[in-house]
Amino acid sequence: MCLAVGISPAWALEPPENAKRLDPKSPVWIDEARTCVMVDGKVVLREGVLEMFACPAGTKEHESVVAVDTKAYLVHTGLLLVGAEEGTPVRFQPEYKPPTGTEIEVSIEWTADGKPQKARAQDWVRNADTKKAMDLPFVFAGSGFWTDPDSGKQHYLADAGDFICVSNFGSAMLDVPAPSSASNNELWFEPFTERIPELGTEVRLVLTPKKKDAAKPEAPEVKPEAETKPAEAKPAEEKTPTSKAE
Repeated sequence: MCLAVGISPAWALEPPENAKRLDPKSPVWIDEARTCVMVDGKVVLREGVLEMFACPAGTKEHESVVAVDTKAYLVHTGLLLVGAEEGTPVRFQPEYKPPTGTEIEVSIEWTADGKPQKARAQDWVRNADTKKAMDLPFVFAGSGFWTDPDSGKQHYLADAGDFICVSNFGSAMLDVPAPSSASNNELWFEPFTERIPELGTEVRLVLTPKKKDAAKPEAPEVKPEAETKPAEAKPAEEKTPTSKAE
């Protein structure tokens, strides 16, 4: 069962503190201190087959757990502002190549019985075969644009629904870096019903780019004394210093 929702300038959750709104008509913010993007929406699906974890409202609620009250391109812009790097969408020809891009941690915040709750997006999605929570990350594939040949206007592809995907789509903004499809005997997913609050629950998605691990400096090589006797040492090769071009 799914719940259809529409985009509205009114939303129930209080705006997050110390965050900057990206659009006056949409509940989407960036928090530069936490280096994350926040967007509000509702639970719209608890049973069925998933192709998305989240979609923009009014698009693909019949196959998404959450519908957000914003256009996908605004969240894309926010991710760039907090340091995420878009990669490349999935490719199927001439051979399968998974989507690439900065790994994005997606968490959900909501209130139940007056108490704040939090979960990972993966906790609300399960493998339809194993019945275990999804163990794949989301990557910032970046979607793409389509140009209307009549008007010349550009349209961001993910705005049509492919916002945070659990099945591979070339138009996905966030995607999973593994072959995933409900129709090709690959990985496929469904809502983890027992963990998802009731339909219509107001939620806030928090998208945080995963920081790259700092490169570890290599330890200097130390040779045993037997290999560094003065009699065996060779004179250092003289080098002419180079100067930088002006």
